[in-house]
Amino acid sequence: MTRAGPVGELIAKTPDWRGAMLAKLRKIVHDADPEIAEDVKWKRPSNPLGSAVWSHDGQVCVGIILKERVRLAFSAGSSLRDPKKLFNAQLLGKSRAIDVSQKEKLDEQALKAIVKAAVRHNLAKTRPAKTRARSRSTK
Repeated sequence: MTRAGPVGELIAKTPDWRGAMLAKLRKIVHDADPEIAEDVKWKRPSNPLGSAVWSHDGQVCVGIILKERVRLAFSAGSSLRDPKKLFNAQLLGKSRAIDVSQKEKLDEQALKAIVKAAVRHNLAKTRPAKTRARSRSTK
């Protein structure tokens, strides 16, 4: 499936392996949550193409093309389970990231689980407190 729009343009303007890796990460994110929205944000002189941003009731993750790797950053990463230890960057503070190098093989199932957990984290924040309490008591 080919997706148009700003993230598609970002990928097209990055014709080396990093564009292909961002396209792969994009597919994994959309497979994990078909309702996720995407955009490109934070264009600036040092990064004229900007960064891919995926959101579902708040920011889920950001795809950043760096010089020698591609980073998938989760702003609420410290709140997410990572049993396969995919997080390997930005390990201090709230955010966590996964840096992917050119020859690296992705654990797609583990990455999908992290994306799904990030979406659940956002949804839990946006539901009214009364609904959250009721859903916890029925488990």
